[in-house]
Amino acid sequence: MELDDAGDIEVIGEAADGRDAVDICSHLAPDVVLMDVSMPSIDGIEATRRLGATIPSAKVLMLTSSHDEQHLFEAIRAGATGYLLKESTIAEVAPIVRAVAAGESFVSPVLAGRLLAEFCSLSERAESSWGIAAALTEREVEILERMSSGADNASIATALDLTQSSVKNHVGNVLAKLQLHTRTEAVLFAVREGLVDS
Repeated sequence: MELDDAGDIEVIGEAADGRDAVDICSHLAPDVVLMDVSMPSIDGIEATRRLGATIPSAKVLMLTSSHDEQHLFEAIRAGATGYLLKESTIAEVAPIVRAVAAGESFVSPVLAGRLLAEFCSLSERAESSWGIAAALTEREVEILERMSSGADNASIATALDLTQSSVKNHVGNVLAKLQLHTRTEAVLFAVREGLVDS
């Protein structure tokens, strides 16, 4: 790409691989970095992570020839501000570079639908967790928290001034509501879903 031809965009450096890209950027402090996903030494995703730690002001626009959505998700998690297919023309890239420099984000329209689908999936999983949490009573959450700390029924009964039989019933209700079979499964589920502190 010859972005210099765009007039108001100045190319201040080029790198042969990911490690070189991080080194050059640390010296030149560019506003926008066009980063290739696939590079020798370290790939563009790892290079983006390192840039985020050393030059957080630099905005990374990831370039790829792949429609692989996994690369898209990894790039965004690594801190990329934009994700663009290499088949884009200079006429398409220049305004995107300007927009990213101004603080906007960009995802190639071809991949935007997949990103939205993933976001919806994450939202549904979060809503499911809140639904489960809401289904548990205050006492059941309290018992689940104590289960998570390793307490057995006798210890829970003493701490909460309950009978062991009552605690056993509460534990059974927790397992039934979470649709699980063992205390260990309940504790692992609760920690994973953020229902209790790990």
